[in-house]
Amino acid sequence: MHLPLNALRAFEVSARFLSFTRAASELNVTQAAISQQVKNLEERMGVQLFRRLPRGLALTAEGIALLPVLAESFGRIGSVLEQFQDSRGRSREVLTVGAVGTFAVGWLIPRLRDFQQAHPFVDFRLFTNNNRVDIAGEGLDYAIRFGDGAWHGTDAEALLAAPLTPMCSPALAPYLRDPADLGSQMLLSSYRSDEWAIWFAAAGHACPVLRGAVFDSSLTMAEAAAQGAGVALLPARMFARELQQGRLIRPFEVEISSGSYWLTRLKSKQATPAMQVFQEWLHHAAAQ
Repeated sequence: MHLPLNALRAFEVSARFLSFTRAASELNVTQAAISQQVKNLEERMGVQLFRRLPRGLALTAEGIALLPVLAESFGRIGSVLEQFQDSRGRSREVLTVGAVGTFAVGWLIPRLRDFQQAHPFVDFRLFTNNNRVDIAGEGLDYAIRFGDGAWHGTDAEALLAAPLTPMCSPALAPYLRDPADLGSQMLLSSYRSDEWAIWFAAAGHACPVLRGAVFDSSLTMAEAAAQGAGVALLPARMFARELQQGRLIRPFEVEISSGSYWLTRLKSKQATPAMQVFQEWLHHAAAQ
């Protein structure tokens, strides 16, 4: 049986108030419209839902049976629809962001609660990567990447500088009093193979032969360093928590820059309200 939703709603409100007039006021229609919708519903169901009295309405046995079912159903629909709106009545909007894992864990996630509290209408989706990302293919609104900002077909806005510096476990730190001491240690590397050579040049020393493992993620390289596998070149800004906890030690102050974190999106992508508030919040948080 296919019954019109408006007619079911008209009955449910009329039954709660036992009045077509009060139902019409709540639903912003005329009393005649409510009466007609209920009459049509009764005809389609083949039962009488109300007894029309001189002063109001009374539910029949069929109406009494139908009312709680409809009340619960409309209540559940309302609860679900409320989830699609924020406290100011704005419809919720999905925002899908891809981010380099190091940035996501070291910077974005600790601040994510602030963004969600400031913009509750945004349904935030985060996907992490190792700096290799296909914005269109993965359906991303934004991608946060590390590099020089030159990615074909994208608009890129600089977010944060992330200079690199050696880090190691507390057990190794006492053996590293001079950059030359690094020559006797395992030096962990990223896929950017020239970073150690650049750092040693900045420190005024010749780069030794690299003997440590190579990693495609700063997160895994940092964990290897924390567990004593060697010394890693890492962005101190992204590992502030590990430095504060003492899991990682920074034995030298010399830093080098090999790129920055950038907020990127396809040039063909039209910015949505969720994208705009995320962009503004991100730049404000980065500036702080």
